Formats: sequence, C-alpha cells, structure tokens
Amino acid sequence: MTKSLQSAADVIIGKVGAARGLDGTVRIIPLTDFDGRFDALEKISVGGKIFGVEAVKHIGGQLFMKFAGVDSREDARALTNQFLTVDRQDAAPLADGEFYTFDIIGCEVFADDKRLGTVTNVLKTGSNDVFEIDGKLLIPALKSVVRSIDIAAKKILVDANAY
Repeated sequence: MTKSLQSAADVIIGKVGAARGLDGTVRIIPLTDFDGRFDALEKISVGGKIFGVEAVKHIGGQLFMKFAGVDSREDARALTNQFLTVDRQDAAPLADGEFYTFDIIGCEVFADDKRLGTVTNVLKTGSNDVFEIDGKLLIPALKSVVRSIDIAAKKILVDANAY
C-alpha cells in the first residue's frame, strides 16, 4: 500500500555508505522499494549538493555509485551517511491505491466520526504495512480496514469494526 520514501519536497531514495576502493566509489544503502531506481540516474542530490552520476554497479547484491568530482577515497568518506534525494517530480510513479510513506505520515485517522489520531509512522511488516497512530495505536493498512485515503486533505478513514 505504501512505498518507503521519507520527505515531501525531496524524496529520499538512499543513503551513502562506506567508500569502496580508491577512486571515490561509494556503497549505497537503498531506501526505496523500486528496484533499479538508481540505474538510469544522470544526476542526484547527495546531502543537498547535486552530483553527476558517472557509474552505477551491482556487485554481490550490493549497490555502488561513482559521482562526478568525487575522485578519491577521502572525497567518498566525506559523503558517508548523507542521504540521496531526487525532486518529488522525479519520484517513481505509483499504481492506483499506492501512496508514498511520507504522504501517509501526518494524515489524521478517523473511524466513522471519531478522530483516532495522526499517523506518526508506517511500519513495514512484510505482509502488509501498519499505520502507527500517535505512537500508541496500530492499524493494519489493509483494504478490509482502510476505507479511504485522501492525501490532499491529509485524512484516512478506517472501518471501526475491522481492526
């Protein structure tokens, strides 16, 4: 139901890990549900600074990237723990009924006319997502429970008898 991305203005798609080798290549920790998201990138924001993408490699189940102007192990280390972001307009398209996690967080949740609280987190359980409401209440993000989601109004309606 939701896709794991974090910010409303710039969409976080990954995080820079450790340097690999001496040429400035870095390991990337993907923070997106879209496989192959990095393969076609020509530029990306790393910690708020735009870099050209020189190379993307998949080695042993891990992802590595080489950025333009990052040409040494020291340059690469300076980027460690920085988030990789793209403009929201460049975010991967979603199918009907799918929402980005950052759009769900902050929505008010109602069961009939009763306000239950605000979504503060979306937990990934493997089988389905779970909306955490004010850090207290957990509601499964299932079609049998969630009646409607209105991102523009920041409002989610749930079936009071289904959770």
